[in-house]
Amino acid sequence: MARIVAYVDGFNVYHALEENSSYHKYKWLDYRALAQCYVGGTDTLEHAYLFTALATWNPAKAKRHQLYLRALRTRGVEVIQGKFKRKDCYCRLCRRQYQSFEEKLTDVNIAIHLFKGAYLDEYERALLISADTDIIPAISMVRQLFLTKQVGVVVPIGRYGMELKKECDFHHQMKQSQLVRSQLPEEVDDPVHGKICRPPAWT
Repeated sequence: MARIVAYVDGFNVYHALEENSSYHKYKWLDYRALAQCYVGGTDTLEHAYLFTALATWNPAKAKRHQLYLRALRTRGVEVIQGKFKRKDCYCRLCRRQYQSFEEKLTDVNIAIHLFKGAYLDEYERALLISADTDIIPAISMVRQLFLTKQVGVVVPIGRYGMELKKECDFHHQMKQSQLVRSQLPEEVDDPVHGKICRPPAWT
């Protein structure tokens, strides 16, 4: 019997779903239920952390995201927020500068919480849901310093994550059937703010 903590890279999963139009209908995803798909019958899922950031420059998108985070909190998902930073970019075609936005702090936040969880003995197995190789140094350090801990990865659907798999004790590939059975209800009861409805764009 092992205690498991899940660490979800929200944007890594979101972009995996966004890049394939047939997966758009799975964005209303209950990350705690998804993590539970990879927990053995005798193991327990202690916590599910979601690491994400709000696109504050797009009010409509940010509002949808905030509603989604509220819905996830009712399911016991703990949300750790980073932020976006403006970034100056250059277009080689039109030779003009333009501004974009780059997500910051997610990798650092995941690394800190992964290490903290091992140090405070919150888990026997850490379950990382991501295909981002930037997290590899944190995985390697946890495995080197905490020999009784295991770190595994769930590679989002449509991704490969070969480098991550090599650094982990175990790995899973996210499947469409798991996305189907890990959806939030169409209406989520929030005892504080009332009902939260699935956005029409996510159906």
